[in-house]
Amino acid sequence: MKYKTLGRSGIKVSEIGFGAWTLGLDWWGKKIEEDEGKRMLKKAYDLGINFFETADMYGKGITEKLIGQVFKGMRNEVVISTKYGYDFANAEQIGHAELPQSFEPEFTRKALSASLERLQTNYVDVYGLHNPKLNHIRDNTTFNLFDNLIQEGKIKASQVALGPAIGWAQEGLEAMERKSVTAVQTVYNILEQTPGNELIEKAEKQNVGILVRVPDASGILTGKVKAETVIPSNDHRKDRKQEWRQEALKKVEQFRPIAERNGLNITEFAIKFILSKKSIGSVLPTVVSVEEIESFAAISDGKYLNSSDMKEIDDLYNTWPTYELKATQAN
Repeated sequence: MKYKTLGRSGIKVSEIGFGAWTLGLDWWGKKIEEDEGKRMLKKAYDLGINFFETADMYGKGITEKLIGQVFKGMRNEVVISTKYGYDFANAEQIGHAELPQSFEPEFTRKALSASLERLQTNYVDVYGLHNPKLNHIRDNTTFNLFDNLIQEGKIKASQVALGPAIGWAQEGLEAMERKSVTAVQTVYNILEQTPGNELIEKAEKQNVGILVRVPDASGILTGKVKAETVIPSNDHRKDRKQEWRQEALKKVEQFRPIAERNGLNITEFAIKFILSKKSIGSVLPTVVSVEEIESFAAISDGKYLNSSDMKEIDDLYNTWPTYELKATQAN
C-alpha cells in the first residue's frame, strides 16, 4: 500500500481508503451484518489501509460505532474522516430522499460531540460537510467554527463532500478557498470526469486533496453491472439507467487496448488512471466483502500510467458528448 499527503493537512492517507457507508446501509445490494463489517475493517487495516471515511447518518451512527469498536486503542494508527449535516435524529430515512440539513454552530458542535462518542476518540482527523449547497459554502460562520475546532484540537482538518444531484462544481471550487478545507470529495472515474478534472486542476493549485468515490462507475468498471443487469429498487445503482449502461460499456471497450498493453484488467486500469492524477488523496471504492477489499488494495503498488497513456485517455474522453450537471442555485 502506498500513501499520499492529504492536501495541506500533512496527514498521510492510504491511496485506497475504506468508504464505510455500506456497513450501515443496504443500498448496494447487500446488508452487511456487524461481525462481517468488523472483519472487513480489520482486513482493510491489515492490508495497509489507514484511511476510514464515514458519516454520522450512515445507519444513524452504526458505521461510526463499528470503527470506534474495531480501532479502540489504535487511534494513532488510523486516520478517521466523518461527515455531518443531516438532522436524522427525528426523521425517518426513506430511500434516498434528502433529510433536513443544518451546518449551524450549535448543530455542528452537537453532531461532532455525538460522532466523537461513537468513534471512541477525542478528535477527528478530517471533519466534513455532507452534501452542502452553495449557500452553505459561502457561509463564513461554519468555516470560522472549523478554525476554532482545529485550535481546540477536536478536528485536524475539514473536507467538503459534494453531492452530484445537489451541487458539486462551483461548490467544490469555492470550498477550496477555505483555509481549513484540506480535501474535497467527489464522484470521479474514467467514464465520468466532469467536474472532477476541473476540481483536480484547482486542487493542485490550492494544495487540496481530492477524495474519490464511485471510482468503478457503480460496477460498470468491475464487470458486476451489465446493460441487462436487473437492479433492485432499493439499490443506489438503480439511477444508472439501461441506456447509460449500454453507452458506458461501449466506452469501456475503447479503453481496453490501453489497459491490455499495460497488463491490467479494466478494474485495475480504472483505479490506476485515478491514482495517476495529481492531487488525488485517496480512492474510496464501494466494497461489500473482504475479497473486494483485497482486490482493490492490491492495485496500490506505486506503478502508475505513463504520460502518453494518460494523454490517449484524455483524447478519447474529449471525443464523447459533454453532459450537464445538476446544481443548486446560489442563495
